[in-house]
Amino acid sequence: MQLSVSIVLYNSPLDLLRRNLQSLQRAAEIAGPACRVDRVAVYIVDNSTERERREGARAFVSRWPANGFFQMNYVAQPGNRGFGAGHNSVIPRLDSEYHLVLNPDVELSEDALRVGLSTLEEDRGIALVSPRVTGDDGRQEFLCKRYPSVFVLILRAFAPHFVRRIFHRRLERYAMRDVCSGDREAEILLASGCFMLVRTGALRAAGGFNDRYFLYFEDFDLSLRLGGQGRLIFNPAMRIVHHGGYAASKGIQHVKYFLRSGVTFFNQHGWRWI
Repeated sequence: MQLSVSIVLYNSPLDLLRRNLQSLQRAAEIAGPACRVDRVAVYIVDNSTERERREGARAFVSRWPANGFFQMNYVAQPGNRGFGAGHNSVIPRLDSEYHLVLNPDVELSEDALRVGLSTLEEDRGIALVSPRVTGDDGRQEFLCKRYPSVFVLILRAFAPHFVRRIFHRRLERYAMRDVCSGDREAEILLASGCFMLVRTGALRAAGGFNDRYFLYFEDFDLSLRLGGQGRLIFNPAMRIVHHGGYAASKGIQHVKYFLRSGVTFFNQHGWRWI
């Protein structure tokens, strides 16, 4: 079995990337004998716009102690065309059975790949496996979602805390807390792009990411199209730590990306207001 991994950088801190790759390599080494993985090809796709960042990332990847099992590839993009376009750039190169779309701000538990790959091997009807996610504080982040409404997205992104408390049941339902809080696998509709373990064939059949999404909602859109290739499963035994944040906390430009992509998503898949 061969596994490929794509990680898209955008002026990303190298200390986080180092922790990301260390955890990925360790998880791959454990999955190797357990799941008959004989090669892991990692593609570091660099969307960075700053020359110094690009040179630093290229040098960082070139110094990584890779080997015949864990192979590192640096892929510089001519410009920043977005998250999904970065991942799409390596799809024509893939000759793997399984592919992992991975954020550079994620750390994998040691058995994450073993658990996820075993899940895909045991049930050919599964197209994607999504993990249990915790944040820096150790609390679970509920990144799998039901289909969103405009109202719920506005609540999550912009409403003050006391307003969110009033509508907490609706927000919790959207975040699938009712089914993703326990220890059982659950079928989901929408998975987070910070970690998507998929069948490479299903990813190709779905057409990869839609380049019209520069940032945000591209994972929701891909999830819906992957659903035509097989089931999407949340497996709480596959665990990661996510060091990321939300759009509203990243500044006005990210809010603009969020709103623009939200409109694209609803225009494509159908508006739900309430």
